Amino acid sequence: MEIEVGGILTGKVSGLAPFGAFIDLGEKTTGLVHISEVSSEYIEDLSKHLTVGQEVKVKVVSIDNGKIGLSIKRASEDGQKKKRPEKKKSPERVGAPEEVTFGRKTEGMSFDDMMLKFKQDSEERMSDIKRNTEGKRGGGGSRR
Repeated sequence: MEIEVGGILTGKVSGLAPFGAFIDLGEKTTGLVHISEVSSEYIEDLSKHLTVGQEVKVKVVSIDNGKIGLSIKRASEDGQKKKRPEKKKSPERVGAPEEVTFGRKTEGMSFDDMMLKFKQDSEERMSDIKRNTEGKRGGGGSRR
């Protein structure tokens, strides 16, 4: 059995430590699941989530100098992603939207025309913002 990063394996919890759990993968191979990789929620006491001898499904996240980093959280996330059925698009959302920029119709416009229009609209908005904030700056230079 060859262990590769990204592979999902089954192992048994062989020991618990304040920082994580040691997982026996068989063939005299042990990996570590860091406490942050056990669950997506905060874990204060690891023994409330895992017990020695418990069989767990783990994902290999790293192999560095013979040390194997494992994740229970990622193994279960991968399984959930594969089991979820794909969402079907509703009929009204299929295809390209007719309105792209701020509710203005762009149907039939070329990409360059749409970009030019977007740039003009952006410049107008920026000048409005500048005009509205110029009188609100401190310093007292304009007061008499």
